[in-house]
Amino acid sequence: MDKAPTSARILPTPLGRLLLRASGGALVGVRLLSEGETDENLVISEQDIDTSALDFAAEQLTEYFQGNRRAFTLPLAPVGTPFQQEVWAALRAIPYGETRTYGEIAAAVGRPRAARAVGGACHVNPLLIVTPCHRVVGSGGALTGFACGLPVKEQLLALERKDGICHET
Repeated sequence: MDKAPTSARILPTPLGRLLLRASGGALVGVRLLSEGETDENLVISEQDIDTSALDFAAEQLTEYFQGNRRAFTLPLAPVGTPFQQEVWAALRAIPYGETRTYGEIAAAVGRPRAARAVGGACHVNPLLIVTPCHRVVGSGGALTGFACGLPVKEQLLALERKDGICHET
């Protein structure tokens, strides 16, 4: 079976540079590049590849950072286990400007005792921002666990604050 070619693009944002990856017309990855990562270390090829998914993702992420987009309407194809896919779908259902706890997400996917497993699925989320794991907080509302670091999580939540407060439900 042939694997669909992957295309990639770097998108400058207020957080830093995001690496966007698409395959088969769908977004498969969004990650924050570290300061030390250089373009030479990345395989980025758009030659002879349909880049419409990258164009669409770059446009919507730019609108998000400008405060003009609250929901993403992108074709997505993240790779993960069935449980991870369920968790990521539950994360995408969290409204802009709101947060949920790991326990609430576990309950939403029918596994109320799996808060730690939800944390694991959040940690390997391949679609930063688009699948908003930054909207998941600890049981007391504390900012906990974020693969890009808590300052980035706080920055994303601050962007989404309504009336100066990020709403919890």
